[in-house]
Amino acid sequence: MTNTNNSRRSSTGKLSRRELLKRSTALAAGAVALVSDSCSAHAAVREAEYIVIGAGPGGGPLACNLAKAGHRVVLMEAGTAGTDPDLQVEMKVPIRFPVAASDPRIAWSFYVRHYASDALQKLDSKYVAAKGGILYPRASTIGGCGIHNFLIMMYPSNSDWEYIASVTGDDSWAPDNMRNYFQRMEQCRYRTPPPVGAPDPARHGFDGWQAIEMADQRIFLADPQLTQMVQVAANNMGNVGSFSDYANGRLDFNDYTNVQNDTQGIYTVPMSRLDCARWSVRDHILETAAYYPNLTLMTDCLVTRVIMEGQTAAGVEYMQGPNLYRASPMAVPNAPLPSTNVLRASREVIISAGTFNSPQILKLSGIGPADELEKVGIRSLIDLPGVGTGMMDRYEIGVVSQLKAPYSIFNQCSFSFGQQNDACFGAWLQGQGVYTTNLGVVAGVIKSDATRTDRDLVLLLMPAQFKGYYPGWQNAAVDPSVYTWLLLKGHNQNNGGTVTLQSNDPRDPPIINFHSFTEGTDTAGRDLEGIVNGVQLARQMNAQLSTLTTGELVPGPKYQSLTDTGTFVQNEAFGHHASCSNRMGKSTDPNAVVDGDFLVIGTRNLRVVDASVFPRLSGYFPMVPIMMMSEKASDVILSRRRG
Repeated sequence: MTNTNNSRRSSTGKLSRRELLKRSTALAAGAVALVSDSCSAHAAVREAEYIVIGAGPGGGPLACNLAKAGHRVVLMEAGTAGTDPDLQVEMKVPIRFPVAASDPRIAWSFYVRHYASDALQKLDSKYVAAKGGILYPRASTIGGCGIHNFLIMMYPSNSDWEYIASVTGDDSWAPDNMRNYFQRMEQCRYRTPPPVGAPDPARHGFDGWQAIEMADQRIFLADPQLTQMVQVAANNMGNVGSFSDYANGRLDFNDYTNVQNDTQGIYTVPMSRLDCARWSVRDHILETAAYYPNLTLMTDCLVTRVIMEGQTAAGVEYMQGPNLYRASPMAVPNAPLPSTNVLRASREVIISAGTFNSPQILKLSGIGPADELEKVGIRSLIDLPGVGTGMMDRYEIGVVSQLKAPYSIFNQCSFSFGQQNDACFGAWLQGQGVYTTNLGVVAGVIKSDATRTDRDLVLLLMPAQFKGYYPGWQNAAVDPSVYTWLLLKGHNQNNGGTVTLQSNDPRDPPIINFHSFTEGTDTAGRDLEGIVNGVQLARQMNAQLSTLTTGELVPGPKYQSLTDTGTFVQNEAFGHHASCSNRMGKSTDPNAVVDGDFLVIGTRNLRVVDASVFPRLSGYFPMVPIMMMSEKASDVILSRRRG
């Protein structure tokens, strides 16, 4: 593997970071200006062939493909277009992701429950009493969470696709076929394309819209403390990936051979990045809208329900205006109810609003558990008990330690990002330095114990502090004298989470409860056991770094035994990858919401395409499998039209 800038590019060609910022601003303003500058003037848009609700990783690629096939597509987004120039810095500079995730202009701040018990809820140090829950950041703008996430583009396990194929009875979900969608969307920028006709066991794509790069590992290895940490990681996690492999850029998690073999070991972290700047589905949407006028973007438009004519989706009803949804920090809580508009769909309505909002929209439309709908005054049209149930999430825990001396890699950083003298921002403008990274130094991907079927644990080394989400977390994230082993537990057992309507007002966020650990369906405690094993491995590595540290800050000395560590994990574990609230399955499955072609069971011309339809939690970081799913959905829809 070589860190090479291959000749196959997106339509931007090779741009400087300044040009990328300018282009991003211009595209965002121009794409929305195709119909007007805000949703309030979209009344002239009365009908489309396809309406896609949600401009994130589920709806974005799908809408682009339908438009490129010649169809009239309206892509509706409840959030802003995000045209402010300073927002482009937040969205484009990789290290800036905590600020992007917290900016009230583009944030939806959900407050979720981990437990039904108030007593258990309050044991979490991140609990916010005034909100009755724990902060769960989401993004509300074109690109969705692709504009504020950790940029990680790690391929899912083949067993995830095998499971979907088994529950749907549809072999098109088989792993080898699904890899085609990854190759179609990927623009791999860290490996050289194989000669035409040569065997290609890695199965990368080089001509897709989603650029994927690796950080220059020399940035981290310039710091002797981080060098020692990487050496310890290589010695303790798996049997593949040496320090020499890391130093020479030979570790590739997304190589299909590693995926097929479920290879445990350390890896460099693949990122959604083009020429050292974040490149996401947002850029893909804006570029497509700029060249295909049949793709209309409607921002600041909150869909209130799908219009059902019998069992057929015929369009949507929506409200106009900024910050209408009350998860927005800028929403006016007691604002009068705006008037609604109607947009008709001659072919289909596709809901891609995410794991919290897609079940909410279905329920507001009369599709969901009949008893729940009747309690809030919604007439039940189609009784689908599975809507808003079966939700899953990763469990994450940060093991944070204090260094005796700060890192050298931040010596020139003021973190002002151009507002005042900041040599690191100047280096980023040249495509260099620590600002080009997401602070993910190295990732160990392993089994939490030998009995696990899949690699289920990711240990990510970060020269930063991260212990979860709470108001102000972004201010504590970059700390030059701490490091975190961020543990992410995947392939979980618990699917007891629920998304329940708070009211029939579409501006009210739903009640979100993950029913974590044994309160949910994991009565055997396998999820808890796995993440406790991960904490102990992090501590084992920290013991080998004792000359660098003054001790563990989180969980800390109070939680050292296995029992106490388990208590800490139960109290403090968090997540950011909610999925499965509209599970996919056969129509005979009483808990299934959509079939293998994304059609909502019992309806016509209505689909859901986003993380909510996974029948179980997919992969480690969900961005790649969601976008692969979106690519597949466009093929399904277009083949139906041809048929």
